[in-house]
Amino acid sequence: MSNDFSVLAKVEELADFFAAQAEEADALGRLPDATVATMKATGIAKILHPADLGGLEGSPVEFFQSLIAMGSQSTSAAWVAGVVGVHAFELAQADRRLQEEIWGASGEKADTWTASPYAPFGRAKTVEGGYIFSGRWPFSSGTDHCEWIILGGLITDADGAPIKGNPLRHFVLPRADYEIDQDSWNVAGLKGTGSKDIIINDAFIPEHRVINSADLGTFDLAKNAGRYDSPTYRMPFHQMFNGAIAGATLSAAVGALGAASAYMRSRVTVKGVSTSTDPRHLFVLAEAASDIDASVMQFLGGFEQMWDLALEGREIPLDLRARTRRDQVRAVHRSVGAVEELVKLAGGNALRGGSAINRFWRDVHMGAAHQANQEDSTYQTFGLSHMGLPLPPSARV
Repeated sequence: MSNDFSVLAKVEELADFFAAQAEEADALGRLPDATVATMKATGIAKILHPADLGGLEGSPVEFFQSLIAMGSQSTSAAWVAGVVGVHAFELAQADRRLQEEIWGASGEKADTWTASPYAPFGRAKTVEGGYIFSGRWPFSSGTDHCEWIILGGLITDADGAPIKGNPLRHFVLPRADYEIDQDSWNVAGLKGTGSKDIIINDAFIPEHRVINSADLGTFDLAKNAGRYDSPTYRMPFHQMFNGAIAGATLSAAVGALGAASAYMRSRVTVKGVSTSTDPRHLFVLAEAASDIDASVMQFLGGFEQMWDLALEGREIPLDLRARTRRDQVRAVHRSVGAVEELVKLAGGNALRGGSAINRFWRDVHMGAAHQANQEDSTYQTFGLSHMGLPLPPSARV
């Protein structure tokens, strides 16, 4: 593990750069090449990447702190960094042959990024040595800048029906085996993520490029890959993946708070009121700032607790995992409410094109709509765990 490399410090030093790139990302519908090159130079996507293959194999707390710092300037950049960073975390637990195909036998291709999504829209027919795989998936974030992809799919029987038991797998493919629909990304927020559709028609996937996603939740993959002794890979997958989504969404709220504060310092309303001294505006600012700060602290607090246990070589208990997911979701929605209050008082100019408040407001709502940030199933899982009752098979903890 690397103890002398501060990704967070690098990201913070580059705050002005990421802020300046954000509008261009929205206009392009993907991250500019310069943004990606600089993101790679910070090492943010290598924090969860294995050290023996060119990564930092470091702290998830720093990973999420860095995401929030980056996203407070460009949420699209943080969203992509979170996704590709968590993919490195998953792939570190995959078949060694696959890891070396992507990153090189000694990590000489460690800057290679892998896209997703995990939604099980693909169908895989078993053949000798692997599967024939087809499907179409929306929302492949950062996909233009990735050379590999992880896609969710179901193994089917000869009649095309999902096999009994657990048919869900993650299938990993190189760029030559799939198509990106460049005209498929037209959205209100997170425009710079370039989360375009992926199309596959009858691609062959060898067995070693297939991951049983159920094993991610049990730590069996980390153990089978010989990585469970590393505290990085003792962290639970569902908290890590969903945390990347929640953290990037939170970063938009932090960005909105910063943009609204900067705007208030110079704004005078149509009634001639200076918002920097107006009691009503300061009241809303104080509440919103407190709610957003509390959300970030609560979000990071779960990871700090889990990381302390991982460093000690201890297992992370189910109740902490359920509470961490609860707090991720609650933190996101509390912050969305705070942003709404800031926008209400910001005035019409704040919603013009090119306004940072406008961009962060759209981004935080787009992020909150992601499945990872939905309340019902997450709160149910926490409630059942809290009551000492068994969890349903669908629970992702």
